[in-house]
Amino acid sequence: MAPPALRCVTLAAACAAAVAGCALRSPPDAQQIRSQSLPQTQLPPQWTGGPTPPGAVANGWLQTFQDAQLETLVAEAVAYNPDLQLASARVEAAEASARAAGAALYPQVHLTGHGGGKLGGDGSGVNGIGLFASWELDLWGKVRAQRAAASAQHESTIFDAISARESIAALVAKSWFLAREAAVQRAIAGDMIQSAQNLVELSRDRARVGSGDELEISQAEASALSYRDVQLQAEIARLNALRAIEILAGRYPAAAVDAGLALPAVPGPVPAGLPSELLERRPDVRAAERRVAAAFYRTEQARAARLPTISLTASVSSITSDLFVMKERDNPMAGIGATLFAPLFNAGALQAQVDVRSAEQKAAIAEYGRIGLRAFGEVEGALSQSFTLDSRADVLQRAVRANESALGYARTRYQVGNGDLRGVQNQLLALHSARATLARVQGERLIQRVNLHLALGGGFEP
Repeated sequence: MAPPALRCVTLAAACAAAVAGCALRSPPDAQQIRSQSLPQTQLPPQWTGGPTPPGAVANGWLQTFQDAQLETLVAEAVAYNPDLQLASARVEAAEASARAAGAALYPQVHLTGHGGGKLGGDGSGVNGIGLFASWELDLWGKVRAQRAAASAQHESTIFDAISARESIAALVAKSWFLAREAAVQRAIAGDMIQSAQNLVELSRDRARVGSGDELEISQAEASALSYRDVQLQAEIARLNALRAIEILAGRYPAAAVDAGLALPAVPGPVPAGLPSELLERRPDVRAAERRVAAAFYRTEQARAARLPTISLTASVSSITSDLFVMKERDNPMAGIGATLFAPLFNAGALQAQVDVRSAEQKAAIAEYGRIGLRAFGEVEGALSQSFTLDSRADVLQRAVRANESALGYARTRYQVGNGDLRGVQNQLLALHSARATLARVQGERLIQRVNLHLALGGGFEP
């Protein structure tokens, strides 16, 4: 048997070899991932969907709407939304998994004991206690790769949670604007109902003096009822939007939130940065990037699993017995050793696992490309729609003024007997359509502004 000094030297040498084992390879960086996942995508120097002011993307977009009640609702959603609580729990689980994966880098120590007298326990009369330690030397980086994969997965869940928070805040804001738009639509329908009721009274007055008939009265009443139906539909849309907000905020969906009766003004232009900066800023893209790193390290772990492993073991134990005497043994007893495990034949199972992990890495890279393309599309789409909606709002505002003037002329002609009720009703319908469309466009401008902030990756918090 080797002397204790030689065994200590051997153990020290083995530990040094473990520490100086093969260094882990670095996963592909963001630029390499982009070149692999988006080989056909040539980024323009500027956004093409619409004009944007110069400057970097800024956080704090929620405050630009200057709505304290909306900010309060978003804060409630961040605190109480079940989806965000689920995302937070996933982050905690991923962090614990990363710690568990790294634990194998350190020695594992176990204490065991056994007791039993001649008339008790298991009847063996043997009593003992032992301290056992084992340490798998991570010569090829298998355990380190496992820990790195778990750490990268943990980071991806953090970015996913950030993305979920931004999405929930955006959903609250968009539902808020939908509720306010529905309130405006309800008010517009109420104005149309009042105008239609005035036509009913006017048609009845004309019938009494012999200038009209029951047909005109029935047509005017039918028109008023149709606007009443529009008003009821707008009220349903408003209540549904309010319930959606309350569910997002963790409240009971009672539609008790007061969203107001008017649409706020659209804030000023938004600096959009450069297309080349987008993928570095969006949390969902960053999450995809970390998933590529996790898949890379899992592949490295599978490759290292094909190589031999060495484990060091040490133990100290003491055994006594009431039935027989332990002879020719030191008590307590100590031992130290090493175990070599080398896979020789497994029908290709280990290589197949490498192939599985390699395919998963390719899938993670492809997923990164899919998310990246979606990000570019969302920004360009939001910019294009915002630019078009601004132009439409200007056109519709002029159309509303023109229809209001035309309705006044048609009503006057009908009152003096130079026109019929159909002309007034048609003009009233045209005015309602223009006002309703303008309100829809104004609401959509606010929603697209939120979409633009979300697509650019700017945070809702300062």
